[in-house]
Amino acid sequence: MSLSFDIELDTCGLNCPLPILKAKKSLMVMQPGQVLKIMSTDPGALRDFEAFAKQTGNDLLLQETEGDKFSIWLKRR
Repeated sequence: MSLSFDIELDTCGLNCPLPILKAKKSLMVMQPGQVLKIMSTDPGALRDFEAFAKQTGNDLLLQETEGDKFSIWLKRR
């Protein structure tokens, strides 16, 4: 299942904390309700973005795994 998104952020090849930092920067310029799709190869990405969503109040809409790639959809609060 895939959701529509407003901005796509490719953080493949980057390790923690860079995917979170880049996502935070992208979310700062987005409007409330817009969706950010993050692609990552960081093995801790799913856990990290769950914690990030809880801490920031942004909605974690979906997480998908395909091989060694992870896709995370966050809705801007």
